[in-house]
Amino acid sequence: MATQIVLDHSGDSRHWFDQHDTESLLKAEERFRQLSELGYTAAVRNGSGDPTIARIFDPMAEETLFFPRLVGG
Repeated sequence: MATQIVLDHSGDSRHWFDQHDTESLLKAEERFRQLSELGYTAAVRNGSGDPTIARIFDPMAEETLFFPRLVGG
């Protein structure tokens, strides 16, 4: 199962989805879109284990981490 991890002010929440189930994939893709529209940045690990910013939903990513926009001041 793949995981989407969402970081926010209260900690983190995890959302698992089955990469081989159409309904589960649609929900994960919709969550990706909604979080991106809210200003979250998505990151996935590439083949060497380094994080890479994800601008589009990758249904084969094992783990996607969403972190909120940082505001300085």
